[in-house]
Amino acid sequence: MKKFLLLSTILSVVLLASCAVRQYVAPQPQNKRITFNSEPEGAKVYYNGELVCNSTPGSAVIKTPANINANTLKVSAKKNAMVFSFVKSGYKTKEVVLEPTVTNFSDAKTYGYNFDWANGVFCELEHKDVYEDDPTIVAGAAKERVSRDNAGATSLERTIIRWYFDSEPRGARIFWRVISSVPSEVKNTNETYLTTTPYEETKSFNILGLTYENSRDVVIEIKVTKRGYEDQVKRFNVRQAIDQQEISGFFELVPKE
Repeated sequence: MKKFLLLSTILSVVLLASCAVRQYVAPQPQNKRITFNSEPEGAKVYYNGELVCNSTPGSAVIKTPANINANTLKVSAKKNAMVFSFVKSGYKTKEVVLEPTVTNFSDAKTYGYNFDWANGVFCELEHKDVYEDDPTIVAGAAKERVSRDNAGATSLERTIIRWYFDSEPRGARIFWRVISSVPSEVKNTNETYLTTTPYEETKSFNILGLTYENSRDVVIEIKVTKRGYEDQVKRFNVRQAIDQQEISGFFELVPKE
């Protein structure tokens, strides 16, 4: 009888111990120092709309999130992610997402989750197109690429700008031609007669294959001739002409000896 009572007591203790409820320990926010760097350097970093780094490289102490599902007491790395915005003049704003590594822990009395955060965030910035906000460039046209075989595919080929040329004395004949450093995209042309000075007109380039990208490699040559005077030539970069919406010049003619 005594042995039976002893055995019953031991069994009861074991059952009570096995039925003991472990305590859930909720994750807590941490004050984590995070370093920020970018390529190129000198970017500002924002987190939740607040400036946390005035210029990369740099660092800041960030209060990390610790969100849990109130119903299931589970955590998700994605729901605890921190999003940092890198901002630099001349470059596109870029967001970098930092997620924690989530691991479980469990012992006889407690259980829960541990968060492991990276010590640093790096961002590679991308150049902002200088013509992105230019209202004179049709959206998307600046990035178009063409060749001899598909000329006529871009809107910049017929960019309309102001042409103005004058001379002293007046009555000089004006010729123009295209000189291209990228003949596979923009063809060189022969001289074309315009009119005599003074000349003013709003007209298009009508340069086949022209894009905003290759316009820096294209030149318009203006030649002015008049009997009894030396010929004069001026060259104008097409990129500059597009930006200024004008191509103009004045020629002081020199008499031939």
